[in-house]
Amino acid sequence: MKPDLQLERARYKGNLGANLTHFGRALRSAGLPIGSGQIVEATRAVEAVGVENKWDVYWALAACFVRRREELLLFDEVFDLFFRDPFAMSKALGALVSRSSIPDARNRPDPGSRRAREALQKPKPPPPLDPDAPREKRIEYDVTMTASAEHTLRARDFEKMTADEVARAREAIQRMPLPRATVKTRRLQPDARGAKLDFRRTLAASLRSGGDAIVLRRRGPRERPPPLVAICDISGSMERYSRMVLHFLHALSRSRPKVSSFVFGTRLTNVTRWLRERDVDEALAAVGREVTDWSGGTRIGESLRTFNKVWSRRVLGQGAVVLLITDGLEQGDAAPLEHEVERLQKSCRRLIWLNPLLRYEGFEPRAAGVKAMLAHVDDFRTVHHLDSLEDLARILGAEAPRRRPA
Repeated sequence: MKPDLQLERARYKGNLGANLTHFGRALRSAGLPIGSGQIVEATRAVEAVGVENKWDVYWALAACFVRRREELLLFDEVFDLFFRDPFAMSKALGALVSRSSIPDARNRPDPGSRRAREALQKPKPPPPLDPDAPREKRIEYDVTMTASAEHTLRARDFEKMTADEVARAREAIQRMPLPRATVKTRRLQPDARGAKLDFRRTLAASLRSGGDAIVLRRRGPRERPPPLVAICDISGSMERYSRMVLHFLHALSRSRPKVSSFVFGTRLTNVTRWLRERDVDEALAAVGREVTDWSGGTRIGESLRTFNKVWSRRVLGQGAVVLLITDGLEQGDAAPLEHEVERLQKSCRRLIWLNPLLRYEGFEPRAAGVKAMLAHVDDFRTVHHLDSLEDLARILGAEAPRRRPA
């Protein structure tokens, strides 16, 4: 064996564990659930396959770190950034991670690349303290009558937020508690306090005991969270609010089953599939690529007509709750809109209308579209700041009983 190759192999054996530990921590910071056991397995796998071939290392690490399909995209981004030079591993065995600095070659990276890059960046250590430097004077502030930044952010209108406040609000939405209400179904399940006898389980239990003792088994109604359907307006007047609501819908889709999401401007688009993605940035980026009528005009009546005709029988079963997010500013005749809203209300368990125009104290339903819709909704609420979204979460967590027919 050549002396330089022996030297590189020795250096490789000494740095492999530290490099793979750093790689695993980068994946964990980027959002993947990586544990110490997986890092140990990855080290053994790389030792088994060697580092002469980059793709052998890739598949060995992917087998140890990737558990779900949606995690593969983020793993690819971190792997490409971590092993930036494709020829480094074929040149020398010890150059597994020879560069810790990662150049940014793209002007506008996608969300996965941005999160991967932030995970690999090491925080800057604080400057060392000089013991000979003079101490600064203590300045005391009276903050008795001032509001905290968190409280101010929660009450700030989405339309008036800065870019930094919007980012903080999106993080707060992802951390928001989302309780789930349950409703009773017609299906029954074993219940010790149930009102109905379960003759089959009672007979089976008596046969196991030889018929000496008969213990009555009972059944009660099964409880489950009702399906949730959201129909969100993405026209020009609703742009800032609809983007924040989509973050909220993504959190709902991750926390409860059977959440269907639709957006409409001039046409209705089903975005349920993309909002189920694990990563919120990737999910909203996919929605942006799919929807072509952002910040344009709006056709509320035509969009609701499409929903009632094509999608209502598919997603409004089992007592679904519908969230209609729009300002109600319909152009043209309001009679078709009133018909479609009435039909939508009769097809669901509860219809909640979220209108950001309610943020104004002097709001009055003067527009023809608002008047037509207001007569056929069960709840009329605002959605313009974080507090309003938390109120909505509490309403969905304490579901009201089914509406009685008139």
